[in-house]
Amino acid sequence: MKALILAGGFGTRLRPLSCTRPKLMFPVANRPLIDWMLEGLSKNGVKTVVLAVNYGADILQRYLGKSKLGMRILYSLESKPLGTGGPVKKAEDLLNSDDEPFFVLNGDVISAINYADLFQFHKSTGAQATIALHEVEDTSRFGVVELKEDNKILRFVEKPKPEEAPSNLINAGVYVLSHSVIDMLAAETKISLEREIFPALASKGRLYGEKFDGMWIDIGTPSDYLLANTAMLNVIAREKPLLGKGVKISKEAQLIPPISIGNGVTIERGACLGPNAAIGDYVTIRGGTKIENSVVFQRAWIDASTLVKNAIIGESAILGRWVKVEDGCIVGDHVIINDDVTLSQVKVCPSKEVEESIVQPKNGHINLY
Repeated sequence: MKALILAGGFGTRLRPLSCTRPKLMFPVANRPLIDWMLEGLSKNGVKTVVLAVNYGADILQRYLGKSKLGMRILYSLESKPLGTGGPVKKAEDLLNSDDEPFFVLNGDVISAINYADLFQFHKSTGAQATIALHEVEDTSRFGVVELKEDNKILRFVEKPKPEEAPSNLINAGVYVLSHSVIDMLAAETKISLEREIFPALASKGRLYGEKFDGMWIDIGTPSDYLLANTAMLNVIAREKPLLGKGVKISKEAQLIPPISIGNGVTIERGACLGPNAAIGDYVTIRGGTKIENSVVFQRAWIDASTLVKNAIIGESAILGRWVKVEDGCIVGDHVIINDDVTLSQVKVCPSKEVEESIVQPKNGHINLY
């Protein structure tokens, strides 16, 4: 089996952190998102993975190389954004070594999908395309389907208003496509599978869907990214903290699961971490600091008596003493936040220095670019 991962997006909703890394390299419970995706594919018998890459391609190639978890890793380089359909056409030669159907995965989803079951379901129906479906409460951000009893999709509606949604079953961003779908795509053309190809297949009775239960999170927004970390922490570190190698943790520090601590982390006396905290490699956390429901990227330095809550702290960021970073703040890589500063609902661009407090009313973020 083969899989194509759509990894060419710019991750605009995750700026400023996506200014310096592609979404697939965002850590989820201290592992890059791509690792979780590849692990799920490998366990389900996928042997070849093609990454459709544009922004951050060099970072992914350096990290993954030519193989991972026993799978061959190939790259399809895009010179311009091609939507979700264009990359499938561009990777045609890499996917066409046999006539077997193949997976297409959006590159910002973490899930517990059983790929092998989805693959067999697709083959059993004779569909041209099969979509993994998941139930959600708010359908307005997703493609929504109307499903017949035989799992044939009658309609596919992309991001409908709540009152116009035909169901609460959404497109989970995982597809199985037969090779005939590639023939519907024009070369080097930006095209949407969801808006153009799937409705056409549905009208011909060739589009099917299979519902799955369990974890499913789109990490495309900062709030969803934090939810994804919480979900994975509850899977791997619910009962006790997950500790990396070479950690130095004071006996008078408090760790509240679920929590994951990376390699070489230093946590001083009186610090309190968790619940729902992911601390990257070689982070230093000084005494009296509290971190809750947050992600701290590698090599950050957080000084004494500081509070980080419901926030994301970028790589090598430096937070001073008595700092408060909370309420959805995103601190970019290499940012310096001076002592006694309070930030709420603020996004700070990489390599900025923040010298005074900024507290945003609850109607949107302030961007420090």
